[in-house]
Amino acid sequence: MRSLAVARGALFVALPFVVYFALQRFEPRVVGLALLALLLTRLPRRMLTAVWAAGWRALLAAGSVLAIAALLWLANDPAWVRSYPVVINALLFTAFALSLARPPSVVERIARLRHGTLPPEAVAYTRRVTQLWCAFFAANGAIAAWTAFAASPEIWVLYNGLVAYLLIGALFAGEWAYRRLRFGAQAGGR
Repeated sequence: MRSLAVARGALFVALPFVVYFALQRFEPRVVGLALLALLLTRLPRRMLTAVWAAGWRALLAAGSVLAIAALLWLANDPAWVRSYPVVINALLFTAFALSLARPPSVVERIARLRHGTLPPEAVAYTRRVTQLWCAFFAANGAIAAWTAFAASPEIWVLYNGLVAYLLIGALFAGEWAYRRLRFGAQAGGR
């Protein structure tokens, strides 16, 4: 089971390269629908169950998926297929931003899993880190949109398959180092 999860994670990380090469062999509509199906399999089962239990929200979610599928099919445009990182960044931005409106923030929730209770200054810090991730997702999504619609496919795969992951890693590492300096080694994590 763990090896399946690792393989799925590796495929998700390699997705820009898979899409890049698939678009060279298949019509964009076929690649887009396969990509949509693959991304839907990444949704946690409990999320799907919660959406289904929500009644009208289930219809809205199903309608959204069908609308995206129809857009991909009718447009048959590789730029729309390459825009999936934009959607992912928009979803992450929304999740993090909503957690700022309805605390605790995403980063605070993660910190509480490791540390339990947090002092007020740590809660304020986690809120600022959540805001930083919101800014990152907005900027990364904007760049991903530019690469999907205005740049060459090679620039798109370079940015979304390498540069974006390096930026995410740099943000993680920089925040971790700053947190260790500010709060000490105990807050740095392992």
